[in-house]
Amino acid sequence: MKMSVRSLLLPNIKLICAPPISDERGYFAETYQYFHFAAAGINHEFIQDNQSGSSRKGTVRGLHFQAPPCAQTKLIRVLRGRIFDVVVDLRRSAATFGKHLAIELVERSGHQLLVPIGFAHGFCTLEDDTEVLYKVDAAYSPAHERGVNWADPALGIEWPVAVSEAILSDRDRALPPLIELPAYFT
Repeated sequence: MKMSVRSLLLPNIKLICAPPISDERGYFAETYQYFHFAAAGINHEFIQDNQSGSSRKGTVRGLHFQAPPCAQTKLIRVLRGRIFDVVVDLRRSAATFGKHLAIELVERSGHQLLVPIGFAHGFCTLEDDTEVLYKVDAAYSPAHERGVNWADPALGIEWPVAVSEAILSDRDRALPPLIELPAYFT
């Protein structure tokens, strides 16, 4: 099957579908091929792969981004389980500043989410033992690591887990609300 690319409601956010081919042995999927991506107008040179594993349903990671000059485009894919995946537009000059998009990503669906520079990204696991892989086009820089609070009511995100029940790091719990975030992306 051929890869397809669909634009979503926020600018430059794309859903990429590379459906797996199944037979009696299991399945095979070509999840990334530079020339297919380039033909679809996705010309990022991914230089690093990151993988996270979350043992429990209701684990929240994010909303994260890296500040310029180390900002990253991410390509998100679920290897095992399901996630409620969220992106928030942080570009101050955009008409969609502060708006979010949420989508469910599922193992073996063939769906991947492209999150360009200027957006925060985070997710909540919908199943135990969920694994997420994401490619990035800039190396991780601890000095440029930033985030916005996942539960900021101003974002209007309807997370599938209550704030009191979410499993998250102390760092993510302490991230600032959007209104306190400097203008990293104009």
